[in-house]
Amino acid sequence: MKPATRPRPAALEARLLRVDPVSWAIRDVALERLAAQFRPGDLLVLNDAATLPASLAARAEDGATLEVRLAGPAGGNNTWTAVLFGEGTWRTRTEHRAAPRPLARGAALAFGDDLGARVSAVSTLSPRLVQLTFDRDDEALWSALYRHGRPVQYSHLAEDLDLWDVQTSFAGRPWSVETPSAARPLNTAALAGLRAHGVAIASVTHAAGLSATGDVAIDRALPLPERSEVPADTVEAVAAARERGERVIAAGTSTVRALEANALAHGGALRAACGMAGLRIGSGFVPRIVQGLLTGMHEAGTSHFELLTAFAPRTLLGLALSHARDHGYVGEEFGDAMLLLNY
Repeated sequence: MKPATRPRPAALEARLLRVDPVSWAIRDVALERLAAQFRPGDLLVLNDAATLPASLAARAEDGATLEVRLAGPAGGNNTWTAVLFGEGTWRTRTEHRAAPRPLARGAALAFGDDLGARVSAVSTLSPRLVQLTFDRDDEALWSALYRHGRPVQYSHLAEDLDLWDVQTSFAGRPWSVETPSAARPLNTAALAGLRAHGVAIASVTHAAGLSATGDVAIDRALPLPERSEVPADTVEAVAAARERGERVIAAGTSTVRALEANALAHGGALRAACGMAGLRIGSGFVPRIVQGLLTGMHEAGTSHFELLTAFAPRTLLGLALSHARDHGYVGEEFGDAMLLLNY
């Protein structure tokens, strides 16, 4: 499937493919008719995490340049998990990026003239997966990250992204390192239309992580554990929907991980909590909370596609993707949408 190469000027220009896992029906739907795909009383759960400028240009002690992509906080106020890339830019395909010279624990990195970090740990998974401890914390660190960072992006895009390109209309706390892209079409008008149709809206905050690194060992382990919070209001909204016999639909794979990891950690019942979600979902996983999924177009072989197999048979997903390719749908983070939901 061809990728979308830039953000759409109007979010609702995206197309929607409705896939029914029960009847195996596949239908093309105008995204403007999204609300009509739901039943009054359904609950749609969003991921309201904002996206950080998580790509940072760094200089090693020997003068070598590299790219640091933050993957998430690793404890304390100033230690982050990160993936290192060698020389080059996002315009080179991720799998073709040169690996950087391995850095040992204690190695120093400089970000401009006013931010530094040291490697505090190197993963046994890959020398490119490290923990960095920055030389400042709290507000000073956040300010420096926003000065020096840029959005993470990939070579299918046509031009540099601005930070506002990777935000949803309802973004809150800056937790994600890549945009929770499934909900990008849900602008103010779309959310108002859903509410007018009788669909309840709730949210989680989940730190959507890196989707690819080009390192086989790291990519096989994706998604890495991600910070996740399910608030009390959402716990109550899910309980009310289930009591009414209504469906819970997640907007995005990160929302699924947030809800299902929380339930798994609490014996199958959702609880208001904040922690790390390390759950990997694939075929054979039986969701306890989510009955439907609004998602992007994810090709087979990715961790996102494997999560979809918990909601629809692999063969049906293959048919849906073939239909999408044949009918000109586009993929990746600014692409078209798929709704996995029975009629």
